[in-house]
Amino acid sequence: MERVVLGVIAGHPYWRSSAEGAERLAASVAASAGGLDRRIAEAVQHWRLDRLGVVEQNILRLGLYEMDSGGVPPKVAINEAVRLAHWFAGGRAPAFVNGVLDALARTAGLL
Repeated sequence: MERVVLGVIAGHPYWRSSAEGAERLAASVAASAGGLDRRIAEAVQHWRLDRLGVVEQNILRLGLYEMDSGGVPPKVAINEAVRLAHWFAGGRAPAFVNGVLDALARTAGLL
């Protein structure tokens, strides 16, 4: 199945460029994970970052990275992170992700 999906992506210019963009974004977030994690840990009250699920951690990293990059308006980055949490994380994750990213955006003066 994976080969079929990769074949469709590779054969279509739109999906190929989207996949390449997603790979670049993932690599950038991974390279910045240490700094992102420090800021997230400061914003998460009464939680240690390592107690969060891996999915939630990565959604927070992605949302914060997108806000920092300036290429995505903060409200859009937060909204997209909340949508990812709805799709891939637990039932309480969307509100948690929203609260953490909102606090980080306000602290940075983005909202």
